Amino acid sequence: MTVLIDPPQWPGPRGLMWSHLVSDASLDELHAFADRLGVPGRAFDRDHYDVPETVHAFAVSLGAQAVSSRELLQRLIAAGLRRRKLPARAVK
Repeated sequence: MTVLIDPPQWPGPRGLMWSHLVSDASLDELHAFADRLGVPGRAFDRDHYDVPETVHAFAVSLGAQAVSSRELLQRLIAAGLRRRKLPARAVK
């Protein structure tokens, strides 16, 4: 069971760069880790948490494995935990 974090390379709120935090084992593990990290529940999006660059090093110090974005996505898919965003429905 591993929690993974990718590099903070995604522009986001407050002018910060953001990372994705995922588990390759279970959402329960991910939620527990995010709680230890102090990440609010509102940062959860389907299968990951969006976390600011300011917590990246702390996440690694708590045991998150720093990986590339590509590896993070591959491992999330392999674990069967990937939850894709549904396409917007066309309005008639």
